[in-house]
Amino acid sequence: MTDIRLAVDVMGGDNGPSITLPASIRACRNYAHLNLKLFGPESAIRPHLYGLPPDVKNRISIVDVTTQISMDEAPTSALRYKQDSTMGRALKAVQAGEADACVSAGNTGALLALSLFLLRPLDGVKRPALISTIPGNNKKRVFLLDLGANVTQDANALYQFAVMGSVMAETVEGVKQPKVALVNVGVEQNKGNAIVKEANKLLLANKDINYVGYVEGDALFNASVDVIVTDGFVGNVVLKASEGLAKFIAREAKKAATKNIWTKMLSFIARPVLKKIYNRVNPDQYNGASLIGLRGIVVKSHGNATEDAFMYAIQEAMKEVERQVPDKIQSKINHALVNKAE
Repeated sequence: MTDIRLAVDVMGGDNGPSITLPASIRACRNYAHLNLKLFGPESAIRPHLYGLPPDVKNRISIVDVTTQISMDEAPTSALRYKQDSTMGRALKAVQAGEADACVSAGNTGALLALSLFLLRPLDGVKRPALISTIPGNNKKRVFLLDLGANVTQDANALYQFAVMGSVMAETVEGVKQPKVALVNVGVEQNKGNAIVKEANKLLLANKDINYVGYVEGDALFNASVDVIVTDGFVGNVVLKASEGLAKFIAREAKKAATKNIWTKMLSFIARPVLKKIYNRVNPDQYNGASLIGLRGIVVKSHGNATEDAFMYAIQEAMKEVERQVPDKIQSKINHALVNKAE
């Protein structure tokens, strides 16, 4: 198996090294072909490596960087003054071909700005997009984009998001001829704003994409489609709302289960079923939004990710490296541009 080299921004996120380091080390233990470059203060990283088996320790290198980007720093400030931060240096490693992908739980706006500046969009790509999966019926994962890389965009951008999302579903999840849909306020052709209607026309004209039309908000989780396309404002709200709802249901179920002796007994009996349900909607296993449309692989973890969640982000980056996602997207974009011109 070909070695995979990941650059990890150790200091990113709300909890920094207390989460990113254990997850990174665990990943290195689990995958013998994984090599890590850890970007952060050596004094904070080195103690975590003591006692590791040589075969694990030898695949981990430390890049001593002390400059950090705070979670509330403006993207323009990060771009202007913090290119040599832990996040910036990790991205530069991808730019220089020293790493195959970057994983960070840091400031989203800063990561987007630095990634766009350092890695550049693929040829023909108008704007990169953030994409991740949400749970669907029958244990399916449904891709949703954009998740906030672009709050507003035009029809051409939505068209390209659909093309790139189709590649992700096919390449990463192995879905043959993935069904692609645009989020709209109705499924009828006359519904929606001018941008959505124009994007719909462009997608209907592209026979290489299995475009099935519009999908409404109440159908996002029924897995009737494989890729859901919307602007970054709506996508981000949908993602955050679904994560919040999952946590709310878990809290309420826990409170109800401990209300009295009878509910405690019932919850004990139902525990295996409840655990299965929670595992299906647990946001941790969907952690790792990919910034697609760039000349390199960048995976954004939640800032408040747990160790398990950050581990999932690392696994997502590995999967995209193995399946050469940027190359596949470039090929599909080239073909889509030719079809559109015709």
